[in-house]
Amino acid sequence: MKNIFEKTVTTEVIERINKLEPTTKPIWGKMSSDQMLAHCNVTYELDFEDKHPKPKGFMKWMLKTFIKNTVVSEKPYKKNGRTAPVFLVTNEKDFNIEKDRLVTYITKAQELGSAYFDQKENHSFGKLSKTEWNNMFYKHLDHHLTQFGV
Repeated sequence: MKNIFEKTVTTEVIERINKLEPTTKPIWGKMSSDQMLAHCNVTYELDFEDKHPKPKGFMKWMLKTFIKNTVVSEKPYKKNGRTAPVFLVTNEKDFNIEKDRLVTYITKAQELGSAYFDQKENHSFGKLSKTEWNNMFYKHLDHHLTQFGV
């Protein structure tokens, strides 16, 4: 898996994002390009912003026990997979705002570097290794950029 913490990989991902247009249609799925960008921003909001409630108790246990490995492994996501409710974006978003936010988040994560993330507490899964953080960030972005043909 490519390392999103490497500047060359970050640049490559941002170049793919810059190929998107508000009218870009998905190859599969129902999201519009503005909704997909907003959806991808949620991953970073969970870790950089305090705007989503943290799962507790049974829900946290379920996420760590059954969902974590799917999210942090190198195994690609399946097309049309289910997503957690916090990631659902059903209303129209401002394409340019969401695009700029995503590029800013990706750049911030790269500049902080893998050492910053190593053993950092994740909103949903507890402490993750730098490899798990990388897999989570990169795999999700790659999945959705591929979904939109960029």
